Amino acid sequence: MKFTLEIWRQDGPGHIGDFAHYEIADVSPDMSFLEMMDVLNEQISEADQVPVAFDSDCREGICGMCSMVINGSPHGPIPGTTTCQLYMRHFSDGETITIEPWRSAAFPVLKDLIVDRSAFDRVLQAGGYVTVHSGPKPDPNSVPIDPHVSEEALDAASCIGCGACVAACPNGAAMLYTAAKVSHLSLMPQGQPERESRVLNMVHQMEAEDFGACGNHAECQAHCPKGISINFIGMMNREYRRALSAPKDRRGHMDSQ
Repeated sequence: MKFTLEIWRQDGPGHIGDFAHYEIADVSPDMSFLEMMDVLNEQISEADQVPVAFDSDCREGICGMCSMVINGSPHGPIPGTTTCQLYMRHFSDGETITIEPWRSAAFPVLKDLIVDRSAFDRVLQAGGYVTVHSGPKPDPNSVPIDPHVSEEALDAASCIGCGACVAACPNGAAMLYTAAKVSHLSLMPQGQPERESRVLNMVHQMEAEDFGACGNHAECQAHCPKGISINFIGMMNREYRRALSAPKDRRGHMDSQ
């Protein structure tokens, strides 16, 4: 197979980027998209040019590092699939493929296809820790949890923090990411001590970053590689209202701000 690649090249946050044109041939249909990018970079290096910078790590759809907008879709055209799980057989021979970084004010481009997603880290860190009492570990079965509740919590916890929800959102909102992180702990008994302070702190930090406002377009849900539902956004909104009405001593340090 052969392809024409239009790839965004940008030296850094303070530079103006543009698309660069590449041709690649002899591509196996069984190659993953990132393997194809590896082959392209070898080809570019052999021509004494600077390879394309892109993020990757586990290449198993777990880490969330492979952040590319492919033909206008975060992670590419296959639903429920990360870029590293996308294969070249999903494209037509001779096709032109456009590859861009995540587009969001909160995710500035560091170089080429690599963006700074530390805003996500700050939102997560704002949630703080889960209280764990010292002493002997409790029996794992000592706290009964309804199977439906645990399944829902696991659905929320499946978020890999890739940022596709932000890249897909017309407003660049981070509501689905924040909602998933808030919800999976608020559902479980272990997350109850900091339940109110957690949602207040995380939502306020999300608003302090450069994310846009949620417009209920549901593009985040459609492009999430883990299929996380926008129902969690409604759950987070309810948690936020609940926290505002909670006693002040349970709201955490947000009271002083």
